[in-house]
This record gives sequence, C-alpha cells and structure tokens, in this order.
Amino acid sequence: MAFFDHPDFDGHEQVVLGHDRASGLRAIIAIHDTRRGPALGGCRTFAYADDTAALRDVLRLSRSMTYKAAMAEVPYGGGKAVIIADPRRDKHAGLFRALGRMIDGLGGRYITAEDAGTTVDDLQDVARETPCVVGVRRRPDIDGNMGTGDPSPATAYGVLIGIRAAVAHHLGADTLTGLRVAVQGLGNVGWKLAARLHAAGAQLWVADTDGERAREAERAFGATAVAPDRIVDVAADVFAPCALGSVIDDVTVDRLKAAVVAGSANNQLDRPEHAEQLRQVGIAYAPDYVINAGGLIDVSYERDALDDPQRVRTHIERIGPTLTQIFRQADREGVPTDRVAARMAEERLEQRPSRVA
Repeated sequence: MAFFDHPDFDGHEQVVLGHDRASGLRAIIAIHDTRRGPALGGCRTFAYADDTAALRDVLRLSRSMTYKAAMAEVPYGGGKAVIIADPRRDKHAGLFRALGRMIDGLGGRYITAEDAGTTVDDLQDVARETPCVVGVRRRPDIDGNMGTGDPSPATAYGVLIGIRAAVAHHLGADTLTGLRVAVQGLGNVGWKLAARLHAAGAQLWVADTDGERAREAERAFGATAVAPDRIVDVAADVFAPCALGSVIDDVTVDRLKAAVVAGSANNQLDRPEHAEQLRQVGIAYAPDYVINAGGLIDVSYERDALDDPQRVRTHIERIGPTLTQIFRQADREGVPTDRVAARMAEERLEQRPSRVA
C-alpha cells in the first residue's frame, strides 16, 4: 500500500520508523500537526499483529491527539509513538532508552508520555536519553496527593466530568447515584474511573481480560463482573470503553444497549460511520478525544512547570461544558457529535494557542 494513499494518512507532517539492532526496538512515531506547538502524545507498547496494524494505530492516534490538544486548549500539537512489542514479555530498559534516542533525534518536535503498555518506569528510561518526555516527575496530583507523574488520575477525573455532562444532557440526570455504568477495561484509567463512579453512587458492571482484576473490582466496588465479550450487551445507562480502540464496530454497534457511550479509550469508533449509527438509534456518544483529555491537560502543565493541582483540576472540569456544547449543537443540526467536535477542533487549530485556566 502506498503510504500517502493510506486511508488513515491525514496530512501528517512527519512519520518516522525506528529500529535499534541492539535493543530490538521497532517503533513508529507519527507527528500529525504542530501548528499549536510541539506534538505531545503518549507511547503505546503493543504486540501488533503486523506492521500494517501498528501504522494504522499510530496514524489514527496521532490525529486524535491533535484534536484532543485543540479541544482541551493546551498549546501543543498532536503526535504519538508505538513500540511493536509485547508489554508483558519484551520490555526492558534498553528498549526505552533506544526510543529516547529516537525521540531526541526529532529535535523537540515530539514529546512523549505514558500510554497503554507503557509505565512511568519505562518513561524514566526514555528520560535518560531525552528531555522530550512528560509524566516522569513526582508532583502533586489533581487531588493534592504526591504522585509519580502518572496522568491516569487526571484522565479518569475528566471522564467522570464528561459522564456527568452526558447523562445530564441525554438522560436529564443531575446525579450519578444509581446510574448504571458498564466499564470495559480496568487498567490504570478504567480502575480509577470505576473508583470515582463507585464513590459517586453509581452501580457498576466491569470487564477486563484479566479475570482477577474484574473479581477485585467486585470486592472493591460491589461491581458485577462480566465476560469481556459480553460487556457491550449490558443494559446500562452508560457504556464506558476504557481499553483499546475500535470497540464500536459493525457488530457491537448493533448490540449496544446503553443510552450513552462515554469512556477513556482512544479511537473508540472503528469507522466514522459508526457515530451516525449511534445517533440514529438514540445513543449519545461523547467524542473520545474530548472526554479523555484530562491526562493530556495534566502533563501539559508538568511540561510547562506549572505545578498547581487546583489549576489543572479547573482546566479539566471544562471538559463538561465543552461536551454539553457539542451535544446541543449536534442535536440542533441533526448530525453526529464527532462531526461537531471535529469542526470545533479544526477551528481552534487556526487560532492562537493559549491556556484557559
């Protein structure tokens, strides 16, 4: 397949393939857009089936990061890195140091952070080779507790804010007490979101490929564990995808029984057409790059040396009004929410970047 004709190529400024013989690194970095500032986006470590799957993922993720930064109103562009490796077996310090050298060679155009399969410890190894990394410095988190730099608490908080906005608009609910939420994926963000939902009084159904993790959520949150391939069938108020992308596809879009789709996963829709299918059956979709921006907001403040948890928290809370604006506009126009969000993001890409909190 010719690269520039790839269906997920979207005018990306730069796509770099990296290989390091000594460490075994095989990585792709995609810089989508730097009009608002250096590209900022996490590094995903995943056992992709082949190079084609890795390329598709990094192209889609980097484009989403551009829109995420624009909608979150942070002065950064969009980029992403993927490492083709099994995070359970193949990770070691040399792999991430090699990635650090690869990133450093880009001269500050791309700044990396945590993503699925990559931890704070991994990023510490990246930081030994380049300053172009965030999420590695101990600092107060959004709750004022001294944290490791992990942005997942901020991401989970932003999703909670987004769920509140979605159910207020679509269901007329002014509380989460008794709300039925099906959480798919109990990784760093999914677990923290489940904890916040439980504290707010929601009823939880959970699924994770790690069965013990799901059983632990039963004990911790009074949740009901569901098989991973059945979580989309739960008759919930909210379906919260918090695992990998493309969960809403040609099959699952017809199986969904939730009234709202609102979660932390990136690229939840396998194809753009699925947003219109959700709209036609009355399911409200919170565009993923809007609702899951809390982590990006958090690490952008770290990058700019602004250690003010309350300021970060206030900035994250703007996710709610932004989503409400998107829902209302989509209703007025009779179009899917992702179309409205994309239009807003494109408009903001033409504006001078500035912080709003």
